Amino acid sequence: MQSDRVKNIESTLLSDNYYILKKLHFDYLMENGAWVNQMREVYNRGDGAGILLYNKTKRTVILTKQFRMPTYMNDNKDGFLVEICAGMLDKDNPEACIIRETEEEVGYRIKDVKKVYEAYSSPGVLTEKMHFFIGEYTDDMKVSDGGGLHTEHEDIEVLEIHFDDAITMLNNGDIEDTRTIVLLQYAQIHQVFDE
Repeated sequence: MQSDRVKNIESTLLSDNYYILKKLHFDYLMENGAWVNQMREVYNRGDGAGILLYNKTKRTVILTKQFRMPTYMNDNKDGFLVEICAGMLDKDNPEACIIRETEEEVGYRIKDVKKVYEAYSSPGVLTEKMHFFIGEYTDDMKVSDGGGLHTEHEDIEVLEIHFDDAITMLNNGDIEDTRTIVLLQYAQIHQVFDE
């Protein structure tokens, strides 16, 4: 669906080294009826999916810890973040993606997931839409140590954390990843451990 408030879009490729970065010039119709020319840089890295894995019996969640260079460049002293398991959609749908990523990153082979949200990650600059899932895991679903794919140079630490401790980490500022905050709060608000 095209907006009648945007026209004359001109796109210049700035980088396609890993993802696609473009500079866009366009005319935008303001609320007051005036047309203005605007410029934005837009980063297209595709869409992603993330999951909060939870175990009702143990009242635990599976999270990951990995190095994130952009956070290191912006005040994260060691560059490591505690996060949900997540990945980029390849040519599959969000559900197939998150089931695949769960096995690769944390070593659990799950079959049933529940989609709870989809949302834009950083709509001022990224085209990315994240698909958020929750899924129950049990110890017998563990098929490997996880850690990610060596071919993608992933170095992921798998964390099994009591849910109360994860909420404490969130409240203390020890969890700074927005995707993880969203799903931990979802689990808290919707009382997934008490269903």
